[in-house]
Amino acid sequence: MDFIGYAESAASLLNADLADLDDLNSFLVDRVWLRRQTTEKDVAHLRRFADDLRPVFVASGDDDVQTVVSGLNELLDRHPVTPMISDHDLGNLHLHVANRAASVAELLVSEALLGLATLVCDLGPTRLGVCAASPCTNVYVDTSPNQSRRYCSERCSSRANVAAYRERKRIAAVSSPTEPIRERRAL
Repeated sequence: MDFIGYAESAASLLNADLADLDDLNSFLVDRVWLRRQTTEKDVAHLRRFADDLRPVFVASGDDDVQTVVSGLNELLDRHPVTPMISDHDLGNLHLHVANRAASVAELLVSEALLGLATLVCDLGPTRLGVCAASPCTNVYVDTSPNQSRRYCSERCSSRANVAAYRERKRIAAVSSPTEPIRERRAL
């Protein structure tokens, strides 16, 4: 089981626009075996779960450890996880979230919660966050060694850095002497 991958999938799930069944199937583009089983109930279940999970990411970004832990524990209580040892490769035993009777939504929720709970225990409860680039509201998982991630993507990071640079230039232009450039050259 790739716990970090499951945690990052949780962030992707929150960032996905799951308005309908087509959106869910697009989200599951790499998991064809699940796409055959999706239903409108899965869409509704995942949307509710995303609404319930978002405060955990917000709390983590705010360094509110107690809310992260209690929020994840509450979700784990509401959505029990069934991990199983996978033996499809006997040389590489590992955990999967597996419940043959589970719906697609239940499987995705279980993966998300087990991944996030393990990440919080292994790396700490402040490794989740909401993108700092305005107006983006996407969430992210910070696995950087120095816990320095602040943006959901390179695109948002670049956009925020360019905006900050332009703002610094604007402030510098406003605070510089108001004499025309040609006059300064003459001096």
